Amino acid sequence: MSQVGNLENIADNFTYVENNKTREITSGIFFNAFVIDHRHTIADTVECATYTELIITRNASGASTPHVIGTQIRHNPTDMSCYLIDLIVSGPGSWLFNASQTLYWARRENWSVISESKRDKRETIKAAADAYLDMWSNKSAINAVPWGTPCARLEGSVYTGNGGPNDSCKPGIPTNNSQAPNSHRRYVIDESYGSIDVLCIFEHLANAPDSHEFRLENGKLRYIHTITLADSNVVRPELSGI
Repeated sequence: MSQVGNLENIADNFTYVENNKTREITSGIFFNAFVIDHRHTIADTVECATYTELIITRNASGASTPHVIGTQIRHNPTDMSCYLIDLIVSGPGSWLFNASQTLYWARRENWSVISESKRDKRETIKAAADAYLDMWSNKSAINAVPWGTPCARLEGSVYTGNGGPNDSCKPGIPTNNSQAPNSHRRYVIDESYGSIDVLCIFEHLANAPDSHEFRLENGKLRYIHTITLADSNVVRPELSGI
């Protein structure tokens, strides 16, 4: 279970941001007790930051409280004090949301540590993420994405693969490449997992708060996880492919 209690070593300039809005941490999602069904964390030793993906289906009392949460936490390198908690919190009504289905697919993936000799460089991982997120506003970015096979995208709760060798992350990628950009990108990169998380604003989806996490293996995309707060009831089909 997880609950916000007394946080230690907090910076004087500490800021809490939830769904791209600054607020008091005591009014945020973590001022609750949840049962954590799935936790996945990467650490950026260059930026002194972490990213954690949480999948939650119930609270400590057993009541249904489905959420999928992506959280970046940043520390001052001098004293490791926490100066920023920045998270995207999705729930019922969010884009393609179904926490139980997301949990089903997440548990079947392999995000194990990559041996040091096979790790991609930090710059390679970041370039792959940026190319993918540029597709909505730049058609040429499609060819810059290091597409891998197999590759599977977990978009909300919808999976583009089935665990097979021919899985692809290409289904549903944007065909309208003249849309507003995905801006205000914040990065956490962990070469040991070949992973990068990018929190951003999907401007073309009414400035929807968004998280995209990518895993690269041997320079190619292997997995993509998305958390997007766009309303599934109002997003037009041609704007999908998140």
